[in-house]
Amino acid sequence: MKKSGFGKLLIFIYLLTISLPGMATDGYFSLGYGTINKGLAGAGTGFYQTSLIGGNPAGNVFNTSQWNVGVALFNPNRKYTVTGNPSMVPGTFGLTPGTIESDSKYFVMPSLGKNWKLNDKNALTFSLYGNGGMNTNYPTATFHDPSSTSTGVNLAQMFLDVAWSHKIAGKHSIGISGLLCYQYFSAKGLASFATMSSNPTMLSGKGTDNTMGAGFKIGYLGELFNGFWLGAKYQSKIYSGAFKDYAGLFAEKGKFEVPSNWSVGVAYNLTSKLVVMADVKQINYTNSKAVSNPMMTATGLNPLGTDNGAGFGWKDYTVYKLAFDYTASNTWTLRAGYSFGNQQIPVSEVMFNILAPAVTNNHIALGCSKKLNDKGTALNFSFNYALNNSVTGPNPMEVPGQQKIKIEMNQLEFEVGLSF
Repeated sequence: MKKSGFGKLLIFIYLLTISLPGMATDGYFSLGYGTINKGLAGAGTGFYQTSLIGGNPAGNVFNTSQWNVGVALFNPNRKYTVTGNPSMVPGTFGLTPGTIESDSKYFVMPSLGKNWKLNDKNALTFSLYGNGGMNTNYPTATFHDPSSTSTGVNLAQMFLDVAWSHKIAGKHSIGISGLLCYQYFSAKGLASFATMSSNPTMLSGKGTDNTMGAGFKIGYLGELFNGFWLGAKYQSKIYSGAFKDYAGLFAEKGKFEVPSNWSVGVAYNLTSKLVVMADVKQINYTNSKAVSNPMMTATGLNPLGTDNGAGFGWKDYTVYKLAFDYTASNTWTLRAGYSFGNQQIPVSEVMFNILAPAVTNNHIALGCSKKLNDKGTALNFSFNYALNNSVTGPNPMEVPGQQKIKIEMNQLEFEVGLSF
């Protein structure tokens, strides 16, 4: 039976939602959105060619009517190392010494965007993309859960982004996006924390739960003088429902909201063939209590699931990006980028972050496009490498100095896309 265009879109959305454990990341946010943007290490707030999939909503009025699709193969390598034997002192929570690597090392990640150039001053765009995520699958009972032989979490977030872009004067535009976010989450191997939870029956091993949320994004893009572009965008917090099946794990009875973020970028045509870009991006992880609440306070561990319940202890994340886009010939465009940020996981928070060891903060990116015809059809490629990084800190539930925990990660991602 022949499938309608709408039916094909539903199939694509389904594939997207089952394939979302992660991608090259700024914390758990994606390093970039769309193949072109990833080839620039996520830079391009001031470069309209990166706007179509999850980018600056102001930029699409400068793009032609087109489709962009992409598929990425993502390879995160996560592990933790515990040194020092458990003290066995009553009231402590020691971990088994050794190094454990996470399974589930390969993921497929699609994205999709469509831009309609309505007239010279207006464009309408929709895109579907994932926002990174958290995934670990350790083949051991890390936290001594007798009900599970493995330990890990799986958080995925998918966005539907509908944007309107309007040219206000000359080469200056504004844009606004409405955002819908679908999240799903599961956790296993955490039942040993039941005595520390406000709702121990809604803590671990409950299968996959899901929520919906909504927010918005606004942006500006303009050419301030010949060849020099400035872009800025702000994305609100995504207000979401709670993961009710994990009300005893996340703070605020299972609430997990996507934090607000902003970015500012410039793009300068250094020559007729070379564009240089620089961006700064801030992700306000402290917007989300589930992400930013510390595991331990001065009075001990606040019960999991309460408003001030233990979390991952992440700080806000500031990342800087530098990139180059070079038109090598009539058919080839080459790209390169570098991204570096602060470490959002303090050394005091390594224990819970065994579940989400997002410690990579230096990324190298390469990309290219091959023009296939004069109608705007092109093949796009990107490659991202997140340099290996680690954070080491104490086991906060052991005798001081008894055990150290090191969490470690590197990432590889290759994406191929098509513009037409």
